[in-house]
Amino acid sequence: MPRIGEDLQRYLRTEMMPTVWCPGCGHGNIARAIAAALEHLAYDPERVVLVGGIGCSGRTPFYFRTNALHTTHGRALAFATGLKLARPDLKVVVVTGDGDALAIGGNHFIHAARRNLDVAVVLYNNSIYGMTGGQQAPTTPVGARSTTSLSGAIEPAFDAVELAMAAGASYVARTTTFDVQEMPLLIADAIEHPGFALVEVLTQCPTYYGRLNRLGEAPEMLLWERDQTEPAQAPITREEMAAGRPIGVFRREVRPEFTRSYAALCERLGAGADG
Repeated sequence: MPRIGEDLQRYLRTEMMPTVWCPGCGHGNIARAIAAALEHLAYDPERVVLVGGIGCSGRTPFYFRTNALHTTHGRALAFATGLKLARPDLKVVVVTGDGDALAIGGNHFIHAARRNLDVAVVLYNNSIYGMTGGQQAPTTPVGARSTTSLSGAIEPAFDAVELAMAAGASYVARTTTFDVQEMPLLIADAIEHPGFALVEVLTQCPTYYGRLNRLGEAPEMLLWERDQTEPAQAPITREEMAAGRPIGVFRREVRPEFTRSYAALCERLGAGADG
């Protein structure tokens, strides 16, 4: 796995750095992991598209020398669907936040998973809306504080892994920004998977979530991620999933992929018209 430096400059726009992310934010760790995954796979940057939505995670494509598509709030997977259908030869990586993907973008998320669209989704989950002021997100745990739940959230949080598996995603994994060696390998595995692949990354937001919940700065939050998670392997029961925050690969299945099925349908219809 490459180190930070010249190994990754083929994929990163170093002239645009430092990034817009707050000091200690885990999003930089994830961006580095995506670059390391692309380097590990030796992909041509011109054959890769990073699609981002709105939110802190949506800034990620700006720092890559790949093709980039910056979309509207919650619609990253809708744009990615059209792009993949028009250009199935491209590798499409969607970078999205927990609010972007699971709130306004929730329907796009479940239907892309249901269709088994060949895209890799890297979901940055910091349990809060970071860019717009630290509001409660769909992933904010019960009891956790945000700027709109100062007395503690009372709504149950979405579990992105369970949601993706229930919707039919053929590859589902979870990791954290603490797991810096594993993260690029999981992302590379997801990019190579021939179908809808989710890698949820639990990441730190010291500016809002850490401060409001008294979790300390980035180093303390990384240790908190470590202590909140436990490695697990598929098959995993729903009870085991609900008992904690397991990390690892929970599903890897090869099934018919949407763009290939669509192309085959068009070919059959075209052959029927010629006849």
